[in-house]
Amino acid sequence: MRTILIPTDFSENARHAIKYALDLYKCEKSRFYFLHAYADEVYGPFTSDENKDLEDEVKKVKHVTEEKLTKLIDEVSSVPPNPRHTYTIVSAFESLVDAVNDTVNELNIDLVIMGTKGKTDDKNVTFGSHTVQVFKYVQCPVLAIPFEAEFKHPRKILFPTDYMLPYKRRELKLLNELCRDFKSEVHCLYISDYKNLSHRQLDNKSFLTESLPDAYLYFERTAVENKSNSIREYIKDNDTDFLVMVNSRHSYLEDLLYRSTVDEIGLSTKIPFLVMQNLPR
Repeated sequence: MRTILIPTDFSENARHAIKYALDLYKCEKSRFYFLHAYADEVYGPFTSDENKDLEDEVKKVKHVTEEKLTKLIDEVSSVPPNPRHTYTIVSAFESLVDAVNDTVNELNIDLVIMGTKGKTDDKNVTFGSHTVQVFKYVQCPVLAIPFEAEFKHPRKILFPTDYMLPYKRRELKLLNELCRDFKSEVHCLYISDYKNLSHRQLDNKSFLTESLPDAYLYFERTAVENKSNSIREYIKDNDTDFLVMVNSRHSYLEDLLYRSTVDEIGLSTKIPFLVMQNLPR
């Protein structure tokens, strides 16, 4: 059974991500966990009112959170009901990243699915600050769904890679199963001025090929000008449905995520973005 964690702040962006997740796995037996982390809601008003009791405030916010989560499940499971799906609520008096990581480890979550932005919905940025934090620090694959992305079968997947990373078998298995279900093409884009690969790169490329037996694999190369621009142009020119990248120490994606402001990430994509982690888990 697939285990999927969906953090929610009950915004329209979060609801859109839920709908996408249910469509993506509508034919697969899956358990969905809906998580709301409410530490910010407790500490925000509590720090501005010294007369409030912290324990009482936690109980109050927890009760409201669980009511909202229960209502959300009622809405999700009502029309149309899917007998292959089960739903569980998780409320956590923690920050979002801590709550997601703890839940991922406790429940052995396969995939986290969330919106690219929450309630703030700043039109000038691609990814909200919470989404970027989850990308950075959560030790599990994360699929971010832009509000503009309507569900469609991910038939053409772009996977920019320098073949320098020792990919994780579990995460490639997740991608392979997605390709199997939707008969997807995976276009491995090597952004480099050099055609020849080192022994290390060749080994990793071979491992990638072996780990994606159900994908229609294509290996392509483009010269380096600006990596973000190369990715955006490829998506635009090739009618791409899905973007996949790996986050690892010293990787290109890590460099993007550690920029000083969210809008500097530069990946202004309107398609689902799957971040596979190469971090210890």
